[in-house]
Amino acid sequence: MNTGTQRSSATPRFAWTTTTPVTKPKENPKKDIMAIMADHQIPYAATATIAYPEDLLRKLEKAKRIRGTRFIHLLSPCPPGWKIPSELSVKISRLAVRSRVFPLYEIENGISYTLQEESHVVPVKEYLKLQGRFGHVTDSEVEVIQENVERTWGRLLRRADA
Repeated sequence: MNTGTQRSSATPRFAWTTTTPVTKPKENPKKDIMAIMADHQIPYAATATIAYPEDLLRKLEKAKRIRGTRFIHLLSPCPPGWKIPSELSVKISRLAVRSRVFPLYEIENGISYTLQEESHVVPVKEYLKLQGRFGHVTDSEVEVIQENVERTWGRLLRRADA
């Protein structure tokens, strides 16, 4: 759970919130909670989303078998905060993964990365355009978001290959 449509350090860059109106959107990227977990070298951290329930269940089962701190970062859209109809929640969650805005991966002991690559990659714009919270975003801001996503994806690929 985040903050009830108020800005937080987990709010995506340029997103509308009740405390960051369109005239002054959030300009810095959201915190990378998974990198924070990796830096703490916890035994297990993973990302998951409601759009891929089998993956979520597998990660929960795996986490149950591991001793120590386990962390599952779960993406589940907030229809009122994201300004979407609730029936689009699964579709938007899937687009978050396909656009690499929310990649699915696991980190063990802060060093071993397992990345789940998506076979059907889409531009970030496809993910953003369905959400009212990004309705004000310009093409140049979409490019900034796309570049950040690509940079983050590249970093994850290097860590998975290491």
